[in-house]
Amino acid sequence: MDMHTVVVGTSGTTAEDVLAVAREGARVELSVAAVEALAAAREIIDALAAKPEPVYGVSTGFGALASRHISPGLRARLQRNIVRSHAAGMGPRVEREVVRALMFLRLKTVASGHTGVRPEVAQTMADVLNAGITPVVHEYGSLGCSGDLAPLSHCALTLMGEGDAEGPDGTVRPAAELLAAHGITPVELREKEGLALLNGTDGMLGMLVMALADLKKLYTSADITAALSLEALLGTDKVLAPELHAIRPHPGQGASADNMLRVLAGSGLTGHHQDDAPRVQDAYSVRCAPQVNGAGRDTLAHGRLVADRELAAAVDNPVVLPGGRVESNGNFHGAPVAYVLDFLAIAAADLGSISERRTDRLLDKNRSHGLPAFLADDAGVDSGLMIAQYTQAALVSEMKRLAVPASVDSIPSSAMQEDHVSMGWSAARKLRTAITDLNRIVAVELYAAARAVEIRAAGGMTPAPASLAVVEALRAAGVEGPGPDRFLAPDLAAADAFVAEGGLVAAVEAVTGPLA
Repeated sequence: MDMHTVVVGTSGTTAEDVLAVAREGARVELSVAAVEALAAAREIIDALAAKPEPVYGVSTGFGALASRHISPGLRARLQRNIVRSHAAGMGPRVEREVVRALMFLRLKTVASGHTGVRPEVAQTMADVLNAGITPVVHEYGSLGCSGDLAPLSHCALTLMGEGDAEGPDGTVRPAAELLAAHGITPVELREKEGLALLNGTDGMLGMLVMALADLKKLYTSADITAALSLEALLGTDKVLAPELHAIRPHPGQGASADNMLRVLAGSGLTGHHQDDAPRVQDAYSVRCAPQVNGAGRDTLAHGRLVADRELAAAVDNPVVLPGGRVESNGNFHGAPVAYVLDFLAIAAADLGSISERRTDRLLDKNRSHGLPAFLADDAGVDSGLMIAQYTQAALVSEMKRLAVPASVDSIPSSAMQEDHVSMGWSAARKLRTAITDLNRIVAVELYAAARAVEIRAAGGMTPAPASLAVVEALRAAGVEGPGPDRFLAPDLAAADAFVAEGGLVAAVEAVTGPLA
């Protein structure tokens, strides 16, 4: 199978599949087993639809209106109406990668054979993804319970040829025009299908998977910037010794310490100049970096465990079970995903906080052990990086606000039928903002630490080979080195992009080999 094709089967999917479809535009195909499972489950739904007894989602209304039995002649209208009425999102558009992840993960559950959706509906979902058509989904409309309802409804609306969507060229057009342009026939929903397209945690899960990938890179980047700051502050690398971390055996802590030690290998700055400014111990923000970064790494590991379990799940209500039973359930509740999204926001905020403290230490001539005030060329005439730290502090402050958990909130809906919700979508949305902020915070520390290392080198000291590789790559990326004051925002933007695009990690790994 082509490496750019993701096959959707009956047994869940992987985080790598989600990233490939959401971010790389990988094509999607339904496996033979998935098509067979879809057809078998549909036969069960059709048989139930033919019976006089009401079955939730098949021959009844929804939510607080579930007590009404719907006659056969109104059922197609019922399924269309749930999509139209639930497509009630408001606010800015959600990013393309989030919508693609949302659609792909809903297709994953549909293809499990537990939803009762016809094979042709699943195929249309795959066709829309493969055509590069992205439904317009709005920021607000999900409470993270009964599924990401409004976001998924806007996606289902596109399958019906209604509403607006973005084409592969980035232009927003009526969905009917985009489907026609790609030879895709709009679906006509039948019993249960409208409900099945809306009832999942797919949006919050997709954002969790992408957040985990982004944070993994950021934690490695933060290990590197912490090492550069330690070096620039003439700190000691003795605190990174493996035997110290073995006696407190948190896996993430050991990994972070090892990363830092490898970055600092061969440095002529670490631990050799403390006689000039006697220190018994380095400050916590330097000495405890592996403990803080490592705790975040272990939080990521827990997040991956939750994501993997959810990726293996089939979330719908009601569900088709082996043997033909169709049962209502509460698996659509987003609590497991919401909790870990909030947990990650807390860990990310603390990583940003400790990074900012190191930056401030680099800029303060009373605590930087010989570096010029604010790393300025002519302090007083030049302000150096003074206001870069202000920007970093503002970002840290926002991250602390974003770390307030969304999942502790709940607001009743659907006439008190849905009286406890997860707010997982909100947790995911604020985590995405927090990750963007964290990348900028790490970029500011990188900018300051690299300048400080260069100043040390100009004074005759010998930085680690990995540190010099970072400085060289950063300069090649358009971030200027020490000198008189200049327009700073472009440098900070370039440093932000350098971290986000993996340039920092790549520069170090070219010297050290792969880091954790």
